[in-house]
Parts: sequence; C-alpha cells; structure tokens
Amino acid sequence: MILAITIDKLEIFLTKLIDGVVDFGPRLILAAITLIVGLKAIKLLIKLIKKAFEKGHLDITLRPFLIGITNWGLKILLFVSVASMLGIETTSFVAVLGAASLAIGLALQGTLANLAGGVLCLLFKPYEVGDFINAQGEAGAVKEIQIFTTVLISLDNKTIIIPNGSIMNGNITNYSREGKVRVDIAIGISYASNIKLAKEVLLSVLENNLKVLSYPPPFVGVLELADSSIKLAVRPYCLPSDYWEVYFEVQEACKLALDEVKIKIPFPQRDVHVYKNSR
Repeated sequence: MILAITIDKLEIFLTKLIDGVVDFGPRLILAAITLIVGLKAIKLLIKLIKKAFEKGHLDITLRPFLIGITNWGLKILLFVSVASMLGIETTSFVAVLGAASLAIGLALQGTLANLAGGVLCLLFKPYEVGDFINAQGEAGAVKEIQIFTTVLISLDNKTIIIPNGSIMNGNITNYSREGKVRVDIAIGISYASNIKLAKEVLLSVLENNLKVLSYPPPFVGVLELADSSIKLAVRPYCLPSDYWEVYFEVQEACKLALDEVKIKIPFPQRDVHVYKNSR
C-alpha cells in the first residue's frame, strides 16, 4: 500500500517535471542564447565605439568613462530582458533600481554636478591642458583636466584644484585660445614732457623686444590725463607663454629709455594754494 502511494507520487512529480521542462525549456534555451549573443554583441559594439572615439580624437580622459557607462547600461538592459523572457517579474526590479538611482543622485548631487561639468568640459573644450586661464577667481596654467576637477598651476607654482561643476557654471577667461595675448602697461610722464617724443621712445622699445609680436602691431597712446601725470597706454602683443617676461622686460626698458631722453616719470603731486585774508 505504501509502495503504491509512493509510486503514484513519483509519477505525479515526474509528470509535472516533464511538463515544466517542456514548458520552460524552450524559454530557458532562448534566454541562454539571447544572453550569449547579447554579451558578444555588446563586446563588439564597445570595440566599435572605442575605434570611433580614437578616430574622432575624443579626449583620452573621457573615453573610459563613456565606454564604461555604455557597457554597463547595455548589460543591465540585456539582463532585464533575459529575466523577462524567463518569466521573472521585472517591474518591481526596475522600480527599485529607479528609486535607488534617485536616492544616490540626491546624496551625490554635488559630485554628479562636478561629473557633468567634467564631461561638458571634455566635450566642448573651453580650455585644454597647457592653456592659461582664469576661473572662479583663480588664474593659472591648466595641468590636468579630470572627470571631477581641473588642476591649475598658479604663477607662484601653487597647485589649485577647482571642481568642474563650479567652473562650467561660471565665467572662464582663456588667455591662450587665440594664440596671442595683449600686455597692458600704463606709464606716466610729467605734464612738461614732450608727448610725441615719449610715444616714439616707448614704441621703439616695443619694436626692439624680440618677444613682442609685429602683428597685431604694438600701440602707444594717451590713456588718461591724471592728477599728477599723463598716463600713456603701452600695448604690446606676445605669445601667452611670454606674457610675464614681456610684462617685466618692457616696463624696465621703458623706464631706462625715458631716462635717456630726460623724460621724467613723476611722483604723485598736489598743489596747495594759500590765500591771505586781508582786512
């Protein structure tokens, strides 16, 4: 009796197992084929994307990030599709994934803003490594452009690290983009001086400096009639890398040249008028 009951249960179990295999087997095989083919297709697609990035000369720093995002995004979509083919309910999984993404995004919103800024910076290239820029009140040469930050080297050789989110949301002054930069110098001469002679002397100083570019041509003109002096604008152009050398060399040379022709650079002066009250 017990043996008969056991045989009946075994038959029922085998029947259900066979029915399950017949029903679930094709889906399992199809899901396995989809997974294998999908992984190979993703691998091939990633290779093509890498080649496209190389041909398009996309920034080396940005390539691994975009490739990684694309790779994991495609794999997640593939796994969700395979799970759906097996009859697994994926709606709740997608909802949980979305909620988790939202929570992570809120927790890391500052970091994600810097990440987005880094991506925009590497895509649109408002500056490149080696450029001299001014951003967020800091001036320096760009040493590195990372995903989250930009590293500058200041004129006094300090390392400045600025979040990319802040940079991309503010004003950026790129002194190197045009390949030449103007040096602005103001030099005062006394009101008794010959303005025409002073301009000729200063212009000669600019033309004899090898680091000053001939085009655009250097310029010297009256900038301001100030309280104690006539201020002359001295405007040479040079390469960005020569900016500070030209700045210091030109000022020194201008002083020496004006001394040779007896043109004085006056100290601040004030005239005092005394009136005698006669009764």
